[in-house]
Amino acid sequence: MAEYRLDVDLDFSFSDESGAVTRGSATAAGTEVTVSLADLAPLAGGGLPSLDEVKPFAEVLARKGISVHVSGPDGNLISLGAVDSPASQRLITRSPHIKLGKLGNLLPLLRQGRRRPKGIPLLPPATPLPLLPTVRRRIPRRITTTHYTRGSGRPRLIFVQDATTWTGQIPREVALSGEVTTIGSNPESDIRLEGLEGLHAEIRHDEQDEYVLVPHGPVSGSVATSGPSLLRTGARMQMGQWCLAFFREEFADHGRPYGGRSGGELAYERPQFDPRTGTMERDSSYGVS
Repeated sequence: MAEYRLDVDLDFSFSDESGAVTRGSATAAGTEVTVSLADLAPLAGGGLPSLDEVKPFAEVLARKGISVHVSGPDGNLISLGAVDSPASQRLITRSPHIKLGKLGNLLPLLRQGRRRPKGIPLLPPATPLPLLPTVRRRIPRRITTTHYTRGSGRPRLIFVQDATTWTGQIPREVALSGEVTTIGSNPESDIRLEGLEGLHAEIRHDEQDEYVLVPHGPVSGSVATSGPSLLRTGARMQMGQWCLAFFREEFADHGRPYGGRSGGELAYERPQFDPRTGTMERDSSYGVS
């Protein structure tokens, strides 16, 4: 990093739009610059820059190894650049290159700085120390969903193989791209499997963007043995010698509670109103009516 040296001995004054005059001095002998202000009242009236305006300047100073210390009649107000900013102040300044002075020195600016109509004040608000977050309890929250576009999440069936039948190859996978996918031994079945009934089962894509298993032949596994079953990622369907598992990416697999996922709550979920259908939705173990 390049080395910089500043030699400054300067008295200055400036006025704002209202004509109020601020006087001070700037001194430096090396990499530390000290700016002393004789009167803070003109600044408190609205002449303070915002933190967003100061941060780029402080970063440039830090890269060059220069620090600027601004003080008032009662002591240090703020330091910029190559300074040791405590972590507690970084929560306020959002910068490691800005260090605030003592609260007592800042109070005159805090009282007047609230009149500033725009921007973020350079100094923190007059809150008691230590700074504590404001906690609002009982906030009504609207239930959101994991819904994405209809049919998204790559819904699919994967042929499950156990340790004795697995050959080391990637299991067969079938995408559920249609509104109805038929499974059986009929030649016209979407998923043709020997040893099953002609039309053994269907997987229907319903109006709520759910995938539902409708059995016509014997089905077991983690789904209902009779009647429709709402499919969730990991659901297994045993049909004859064939075992199929349903998968859908989490961002599109709705689940329960509404917009959540199946499971949790000791594996049982209380009935819950579903605003999509206007009906009470029960735990997935109840199946689909």
